[in-house]
Amino acid sequence: MSGPISPLKNFFAGGFGGVCLVFAGHPLDTIKVRLQTQPKPKPGESLLYAGTIDCFKKTLAKEGIKGLYKGMAAPIIGVTPMFAVCFFGFGLGKKLQQRTPDDILTYPQLFAAGMLSGVFTTAIMAPGERIKCLLQIQASTGEVKYAGPMDCVKQLYRESGIRGVYKGTALTLMRAFAAVCLYKISEHWDLYSCLRSHNELSIPSVLFAGGMAGICNWAVAIPPDVLKSRFQTAPEGKYPNGFRDVLRELIREEGVASLYKGFNAVMLRAFPANAACFLGFELAMKFLNWLAPNL
Repeated sequence: MSGPISPLKNFFAGGFGGVCLVFAGHPLDTIKVRLQTQPKPKPGESLLYAGTIDCFKKTLAKEGIKGLYKGMAAPIIGVTPMFAVCFFGFGLGKKLQQRTPDDILTYPQLFAAGMLSGVFTTAIMAPGERIKCLLQIQASTGEVKYAGPMDCVKQLYRESGIRGVYKGTALTLMRAFAAVCLYKISEHWDLYSCLRSHNELSIPSVLFAGGMAGICNWAVAIPPDVLKSRFQTAPEGKYPNGFRDVLRELIREEGVASLYKGFNAVMLRAFPANAACFLGFELAMKFLNWLAPNL
């Protein structure tokens, strides 16, 4: 965990880790978004999806395996720069606070580096999340409005300009601040614990550290993520006061528990997806260190 930090290597290794995360976690991400955005049933009617398993079965029956990967193009296109910038920002944040390459940062310093990383990623993450969510829910509503990611961007820009594409940025930033900071601190703690008991990190150690960091991340990120999904997929003008209107409506109609919609899907996804991300990052970093040791 010590030694010189290369933000450039963090950039490329983070991009590869992000691609691994999307491939491993997108099916359950689709389930999560559909559970979070399903409308409240009318009197006498039942919920569209009774839970994670029910949503999985109905999606598979209606749309096949492709239905679980709806909207994956947007995060794949955005995830490489997003995770690259995330790891770059975190590496830069750590480097700015180190007096020597061997300095071990305190948890408040790691928190500050995580906040810088969250700011960096939001500029890329917000439009990608908006497009992904809209594509994920349109099949379940029965109305296919967007032919794909590029068509979605064009229609959003034509209807509302750049603000339409970046709708939900504040909520994305709120989620990123809380989640990235805790994610990075738990990553550091898990990897440090593994390093204390092993001379070098084994693949199981990396997978465990990544999975636990993902669980810690989503433990605090679910409420802002629910608000973000609702706000980004709502018709234009439904929530004039932004996420405050979404929060009031959810609590008034469905209670505080509604802020944890999709909890099972999120937690089922968190461990394998983030374990894959960490493994991809560590393998890419080892390759880059071998390829360019002085970079």
